[in-house]
Amino acid sequence: MKKITVLFFASVLALSSQAQNIMNNPTSNHGNKFEQLGTILPTPNEYRTASGAPGPKYWQQRADYVIKAELDEANLKLKGTETVTYFNNSPDVLTYLWLQLDENEHSSKNNANYQDASSMPRQLTTAALDNMAAAKTDNGNGHIISSLTDAAGKSLKYTINRTMMRIDLPSPLKPGQKFVFNVAWSYKVTNRMTVGGRGGYETLEDGNNLFTMAQWFPRLCVYSDFQGWQNQQFTGRGEFALAFGNYDVTLTVPADHIVLSTGVCQNYAQVLSPAQMARWNQAQTAKEPVEIATLAEANSKENTKSTQKKTWVYKAENVRDFAWTTSRRYIWDAMPVYVEGKKIMCMSGYPKEAYGLYRKYSTKVVAHTIKSYSKFSIPYPYPVAQSIEASNGMEYPMICFNNGRTNKDGSYSEQTKVGMIGVIVHEVGHNFFPMIVNSDERQWSWMDEGINSFVQYLTEELFDNKYPSRGGPAWGIAGYMRLPKEQLEPIMTNSENIVLFGPNAYTKPATGLNILRETIMGRELFDYAFKEYARRWAFKHPTPADLFRTMEDASAEDLDWFWRGWFYGIDPVDIAIDTVKHAVMNPDAVPTAPQASTQTMSLARPLFSGPAAFDDISKQRNRNDKSIVFQTDVDTSLRDFYWRYTRGIEPYDSTVKFSFPAPTAPIALTEEEKNKYKNVNLYEVTFSNKGGLVMPIIVEFTFEDGTSETERIPAQIWRKNEQKVTKLFMTTKKAKAIKIDPMRETADINEGNNSWPKNGVAPEPSKFSLFKGAAGRARGVSFGVNPMQNAMQKANK
Repeated sequence: MKKITVLFFASVLALSSQAQNIMNNPTSNHGNKFEQLGTILPTPNEYRTASGAPGPKYWQQRADYVIKAELDEANLKLKGTETVTYFNNSPDVLTYLWLQLDENEHSSKNNANYQDASSMPRQLTTAALDNMAAAKTDNGNGHIISSLTDAAGKSLKYTINRTMMRIDLPSPLKPGQKFVFNVAWSYKVTNRMTVGGRGGYETLEDGNNLFTMAQWFPRLCVYSDFQGWQNQQFTGRGEFALAFGNYDVTLTVPADHIVLSTGVCQNYAQVLSPAQMARWNQAQTAKEPVEIATLAEANSKENTKSTQKKTWVYKAENVRDFAWTTSRRYIWDAMPVYVEGKKIMCMSGYPKEAYGLYRKYSTKVVAHTIKSYSKFSIPYPYPVAQSIEASNGMEYPMICFNNGRTNKDGSYSEQTKVGMIGVIVHEVGHNFFPMIVNSDERQWSWMDEGINSFVQYLTEELFDNKYPSRGGPAWGIAGYMRLPKEQLEPIMTNSENIVLFGPNAYTKPATGLNILRETIMGRELFDYAFKEYARRWAFKHPTPADLFRTMEDASAEDLDWFWRGWFYGIDPVDIAIDTVKHAVMNPDAVPTAPQASTQTMSLARPLFSGPAAFDDISKQRNRNDKSIVFQTDVDTSLRDFYWRYTRGIEPYDSTVKFSFPAPTAPIALTEEEKNKYKNVNLYEVTFSNKGGLVMPIIVEFTFEDGTSETERIPAQIWRKNEQKVTKLFMTTKKAKAIKIDPMRETADINEGNNSWPKNGVAPEPSKFSLFKGAAGRARGVSFGVNPMQNAMQKANK
């Protein structure tokens, strides 16, 4: 689904219940947060193993479709027939099948009827009243099933329950058998811009329409080992869970339309003009996007509409869904990209309203996304990847619908450009999660939106080191986690019950995975385990437990504490420095007086949204990694006004400055009695866990000479006391400040308690004595004076 910007305020917030969180002793001050997930996760079995891999008897169903559909543009109606072959690969005997009728979302009679609370407005439009009145009548929208028969043409009994349809089988479908049935259907295509929804039409200023046909035909629900039929009602939020299969689709549209679709077109030679066919062939080896349907051709169709029809034929193998789009106003360009030697045609379709942005960026961003996601997960397996500008944001196999239009003079804001690139990366990236790694997004939205947002963040960072990514840096989620707990729910919450959907399903899980990668596990361990998850579950149906177990199994990292806190809980991170004890050896040292100072960081200009930019740890590591070359350096044609603007090449028109608390009173150190240890300083720091969520403690010492040193303490330091811990540090320079989480890696919600000294005045350091000690001792070896030695000494006197 479309990338959602985090909103920190909402007009209506509901109390939500927490997911089950079993503890060994709720009153204990240790152990609970590090207790293994145990029975919170499902019991491993022969279908799904304890390692997180598919088991030896893993199975999944399959559904193949042969569809013929025709668009009646004048009457805004779509009708179709389909023949479905359903394969029962399960060990179960089935007596019925469940199908999704997602278009019933728009029916006033057959929608899911999941209603939200409402209130009396102070102002109201007539359209709002008309919609309320229409809800009491049958608006005629939704799927109309005109016939349902078996392979022999015999009618089948069926029942429609709002957005779901049950087919009662004439005889039980045994394991290993298949069942073939035929469905004829139609529905009124709705105006997506006024009534919403995944598919529909948009009327452009010249009266022509863009049709985005998504979730448009009756589709089999998933029947799985872990929940049986996934037949939860479709409300428009929880998207879908579908079986893989092969598609043979015939689409009849007005003859002057361009059709772009899931799969590979089988008859370009029949539907394209000779000039367009020549350009298509040219695009197969092009280094830059080639316009196949040109701007001039699209403009020439604005004021005429063909009364003839053309039929386009597409085929797609091993996909979980099928979507398409059509309009006479489309410009269409394409170029290839290669992943591990395999050619993928990257393509874009867009109206002239988006030409200034899409012609320059879209297809190249598609190519960059395919290459980047292939690096972090699995090689892209399909032959096509497409971005369609349709004032939208939604994903389907090999095709997605995005946004990004210019002003009439061709100019655009940075927000529009950055938003367009972000939504293209996001929606194209959904090809991997969940179109290939096929999670149940109706139940666990975060498994596709959150995981995809995380890899989107990695991809954006490789596009341009100054890209203003929001769905990955830990500091970006702190505002959401700072909200009162009654306004929050765990990530592990059903999608229909989430109040603040954007931060919960997108940003918090994406941030959590980035914290694992950058702060807890490290890039090498994380990347290996994450790729293993993608490899294991490509073209299969993973659950959260499969992800959690695989990440641990492939890395040798016990992460149960992290899944428990970040995914099953709502506690925030708020680690504070309570006290600092400083000890030196020279009794003559005198602390210097506090020095007031301010450190100011200036930005060339404010970013388009969110708080002031922070040069987070991912950006810094990417810059320092000589193996990483950013796409805007590889292809300088991607550099536009805003690329130059962020680097000071274009004149600044605004400046934003912000300050960090300056280090305060430096702490004097004294001479040591022995030259070898003359610079030793000991700092005993007490940390308290005020937020409740355990996290690594990252401690930065800033020294008098301006240098700094960072120590990283794993989260396991909290395992014996989850509320308060102390840690002794040794430095060889005089520290003037101590700060935790200096790079804002842990989503700490209160940075005001992260620094020492707090009041600008450091306490007088204490003194310690140093003795020469043994290098170490073997286990079980005694040390010091003991009673036996005393007795022996007395006997020898």
